[in-house]
Amino acid sequence: MSTRQMKLGLFLWATGHHIAAWRHQDAHVRAGIDIDHYIALARTAEAAKFDMVFCEDAAGLREANVDIASQTSRSIGFEPISLLSALAAQTERIGLVSTASTSYNEPYGLARMFASLDNLSGGRAGWNLVTSASPIEAANFGATGLRPHADRYARAREFATVITGLWNRRPAGHDGESFSVRDPLDIPPSPQGAPVMVQAGASDDGKDLAARTADVVFSAAQTFEEAKAFYDDLKARLAAYG
Repeated sequence: MSTRQMKLGLFLWATGHHIAAWRHQDAHVRAGIDIDHYIALARTAEAAKFDMVFCEDAAGLREANVDIASQTSRSIGFEPISLLSALAAQTERIGLVSTASTSYNEPYGLARMFASLDNLSGGRAGWNLVTSASPIEAANFGATGLRPHADRYARAREFATVITGLWNRRPAGHDGESFSVRDPLDIPPSPQGAPVMVQAGASDDGKDLAARTADVVFSAAQTFEEAKAFYDDLKARLAAYG
């Protein structure tokens, strides 16, 4: 029997996870918009045999107070699919995972972007599906507040159904509650077939969505016991989706 191996991923931060990391004497304060910085990180991860690099994203500032936002390097950064397209040309085998929201995108457009990245990289793209929970982000898309939690996840489920159908060449045409799509995708499959699906929800709806759609689940636990409880809960939900 083969030995199971851990899969390793690198979370790409501009200057580190700590909010004040940019103040360290060795930190590059403009790292968030320095492509050479990200190329170096991705190549280092690839040389260390990591399986993927991962980009989070929010389409807007992380703080309502601009003065506070100005004190963290997370306030500036590239749109991640564009960044990973550049990294695809500078790496050879490492996976390239980008976050994108189902609340502020449309399935056909996002399917084309990830299918393009998947082909550009030779089959290394992954999509981290999120519903977005920031009212700051919502305000940048004409909303006066967040959609109700259940509505966001209903939209996400339909979004995932449509986008995977487009990637997997299922019969064209979808007319649903939130989306209407007529044509098949105009980009052929990559060597891996379709982008890897990643999901990061921790709520009951989020874990159900992960069980339904995800190849990889992103989570953050403070203790081993907390991590095991999350794992066991998610495993138990898988049976409902085959």
